[in-house]
Parts: sequence; C-alpha cells; structure tokens
Amino acid sequence: MKEALYISGAPSAGPDLQELLGLVARGDQEAFAAVYETVSGPVLGLVRNVLRDRAQSEEVAQEVLVEVWRSAARFRASRGSAMSWVLTLAHRRAVDRVRSAEASSAREHRAALLDRTPAFDQVTEQVETRLEREQVRSCVRTLSELQRQSVTLAYYQGLTQREVSELLSVPLGTVKTRLRDGLIRLRDCLGSNA
Repeated sequence: MKEALYISGAPSAGPDLQELLGLVARGDQEAFAAVYETVSGPVLGLVRNVLRDRAQSEEVAQEVLVEVWRSAARFRASRGSAMSWVLTLAHRRAVDRVRSAEASSAREHRAALLDRTPAFDQVTEQVETRLEREQVRSCVRTLSELQRQSVTLAYYQGLTQREVSELLSVPLGTVKTRLRDGLIRLRDCLGSNA
C-alpha cells in the first residue's frame, strides 16, 4: 500500500511534494525517490541556466539533491511551496559555484600578477635615484672650481688622473690633491645630508 503512494506518474495518487519532504525529513528513502523524480529535472534546468556547463550543472544538481535529503526538515510550508524551496536551494548552490569559480580565477590572476611584479617599486626607485642625483649635484656645487673641474673630468668623463693633469696643464700631484680634497668634501657633504 505504501509503495502506491510514491508513484510519480499520477500526482493525485499520492502525497504532494510538501508531504513527501516531510517524509524525507524522517528518513523515508522511498519518499526521497519520489522527490527526486519530481524535482531533478527542474533543478538541473535551473542550474544549467546559471552555469552553462553541462558537467558542472550535473554535479551541482546532484549536490542540491543531497542537500534536499539532508535538510528536508528545514522546509517550512509557511514560507513558500516545496518546489520553490528546492529551486531556491538549487539557485543558491549554482550561484555559489559561479562565485567560487570567479574567486578562484581572481586568485590565480593575482598570483600571476605577483609573479610578474618586480621585486622593487620602480616609482620609488626612480624617485630615490633622482633625489640622490640632486643631492650629489648640490654637494658638487660646494667644491672649489679647481676641485669641481678635477672631479668632473675624472669621475664624470672617465679620464685618468694623468689625463686630467695634461688637460688642465697642472702637475699630476696637484690633480691628486684636488681629487682627494674634493672627494673628502663630497663625502662629508653627502654624509651630513643622509
């Protein structure tokens, strides 16, 4: 007699979906088979409309039906029809899958960007380099004219001390003294500005 109640072919021959969910809540496997027959098509259709992927849709639909089995006791007829409750579960699960996939994709994208991000901040590096250059220029301006000429020729134009000596027509010892004194002044100036 009980088996005749669950035949899905004739809705009037047995309990409606709401009554079936009540039986499922008490662990009735035959009632769940009837619920499955009634809702599996609409659940799969709704999930496919959200996900657009057949394999994922089938997986999510299966998860929804397992959730119906586990949570049938939470169904409240006062809040809406049994079919609405099941389809709401399906819609939420499908949207969760979409959000999960988007979050995963965003994480992968951020990870890929981090792999391509240089180990240093280029803007900060450029600003610091520009500030250091300005500080060196400022300190070079504090040198005497003879020291500035010697330092500029030796360190900015890459001439040897002998070449500086010949170019400025001064003895090599004088060039060495000017360079040493100029570098000491630069070191002191740069050290005090650090």
